[in-house]
Amino acid sequence: MGTVRTIVQIVFMVLSVIMAVIILMQEGKQYGLGSLSGSSSESYWGKNKGRSMEGVLVKLTRVLLILFLAISAVMNIGSFQ
Repeated sequence: MGTVRTIVQIVFMVLSVIMAVIILMQEGKQYGLGSLSGSSSESYWGKNKGRSMEGVLVKLTRVLLILFLAISAVMNIGSFQ
């Protein structure tokens, strides 16, 4: 059981670093006063954001967060220690 625990801990640490890097690569969500009028959603960029690099990073962050939480839960189980 010690080998499995070590592998899960290494995967957890690597996942943590990858998630931190991906979060830092994302753009800020503050668009200034232009976001008050909703003009950012009417632009080409706003309509196709899901297909852009920013959209991919957001989706990847969500997937990695789910994996992070699942591995955290597995590591927290009393029988795993």
